[in-house]
Amino acid sequence: MSGGTRVLKRVVTRNGRNLWSGTALIGLHQACEALVPVLIGVIVDQAVGPADTGALITWVAVLAGLFAVLTVAYRFGARQLMKGIAEEAHQLRLEVSAKILHPRGVKTDYRAGDLLTVSTTDADNTSYLIDYVPRIAGAVVATVISAVTLLVISVPLGLAVLIVTPIVLALLQVSAPLITKRVADQQEQAGRATSLATDLVTGLRPVRGLGAQEAAADRYRAVSRRSLAATLRAARTQGGYEAASTTLSTLLACAVAVLAGWFALTGRISVGELITVIGSAQFLLEPFGLLAVIPSWVAEARASADRVAKVTDAGLVLPDGVAAPSAERCELRLSGVRHGPLAGLDLHVRPGEFVGVVAGRPADAEALVKLLAVPDAYEGTVLLGGEPLELVDRDHARRLLLVQPHHADLFTGTIGSNVSIHGEPDKSVLSAAAADEVGPLDTEVAERGASLSGGQRQRLALARALLARPPVLVLHDPTTAVDAVTEHAIAQGIRTLRHAPESGFATVVITSSPALLAATDRVVVVGEGVVTAEGAHAELGATDDTYRRTVLR
Repeated sequence: MSGGTRVLKRVVTRNGRNLWSGTALIGLHQACEALVPVLIGVIVDQAVGPADTGALITWVAVLAGLFAVLTVAYRFGARQLMKGIAEEAHQLRLEVSAKILHPRGVKTDYRAGDLLTVSTTDADNTSYLIDYVPRIAGAVVATVISAVTLLVISVPLGLAVLIVTPIVLALLQVSAPLITKRVADQQEQAGRATSLATDLVTGLRPVRGLGAQEAAADRYRAVSRRSLAATLRAARTQGGYEAASTTLSTLLACAVAVLAGWFALTGRISVGELITVIGSAQFLLEPFGLLAVIPSWVAEARASADRVAKVTDAGLVLPDGVAAPSAERCELRLSGVRHGPLAGLDLHVRPGEFVGVVAGRPADAEALVKLLAVPDAYEGTVLLGGEPLELVDRDHARRLLLVQPHHADLFTGTIGSNVSIHGEPDKSVLSAAAADEVGPLDTEVAERGASLSGGQRQRLALARALLARPPVLVLHDPTTAVDAVTEHAIAQGIRTLRHAPESGFATVVITSSPALLAATDRVVVVGEGVVTAEGAHAELGATDDTYRRTVLR
């Protein structure tokens, strides 16, 4: 059983109560709808034709009761189903988000934009199966009742419906795999476009700084065009399918109506029966059309379920860690580490130390940050508190070692809610990160911090990291968007907050900022993936030409 099939099966089983009660009510609604033309025909034959007032009143009352039942059935059935759809979409979003945010990391080829699409659009599309099942059941009920009605009135009319309908549906089913394939391609291309757009918006300022706006726009334009082409292919396929299904359904209903008219002219059925047949034929257009188009909807749900399954069924990057080193006097040690461009890196950060790391290549800094955040696919040794980092329980590891990336996300809310979850944030922390100058704690923050400048976002992200007070804190370029005076204040603030006598906290700042490096105890210089120099900031500035060119330019 494929992953998408398992997801769809789980959607049905865990929503059984809402799904099957809603399906029963929708089936009752459709049964009542199918009986409406029958009752109208009976009224004509039993009351209007004989001019029987009493019979007319009786049968009109029955018709009114039928309408009351179908209205109530639809109302409560739709309520049950909408509840199921909302709950299932929410549950799928939680499952996808939990896997994406799993502490041990998830193995997936999807980028951020793809994962966003899976956790939103694909989760919703998958949950819509709860709507499709009762629609199919209702359409089948309506078709069966109408066919039985036609059989009672005329065997040829009933047989025409019972024989031709399955043939039409079988012919339309041939295109279902193509629809699934093209919808899946559409969703994949849309995810890539969303991912690239997210990356470009996030890095807009650096792109402008490099003068690469045109290249970035061209790249996005190409991806967007591929997404548009995939969307158009899927739309053409689905549109052709719907056109064919509507045409065949209409032709079938018209054929039944014409045949019934011929039978009425030849006296084989009464006027009331003719009205019933015409009404049933007209009514059958809806379930016929629905039964014809539902496969394309299910195909879309299946394509989305496959994408959801690729995330929820994905393996984890790290093993299930069991080690739990002590938080007291915790240290970080890297020995002979090879990971990406790192070619045998050695780094030892002792408890209480404030260490600067200067990387000649940005790729070296990125590789070190990613390795410490998710220690996967590397050679050598990375020890946290004396234990291999990948074997430390991930929740425990994150309490001991916090890696603050260069690009940190802020959330919609206030400044206060972004820097502290519980109560008022520590004023000393806000001061250390110069975040107390950003604005009052109740200042509104737009999505992704769009209402703030780059420097303000960096200061709030730094305050949030400092507030966690981890034994080992790794900061990657935390002050690239702030002015020199603020940068100097932040450097002294970090030192004062985390490196008071006997604090035991270790801090690693990966940067080329002279202000930050001057506040450190020692600086480690990394070139070509290995340590090339080590010493105090002032000492390296006086003796190391490479260091001077990198830092004191």
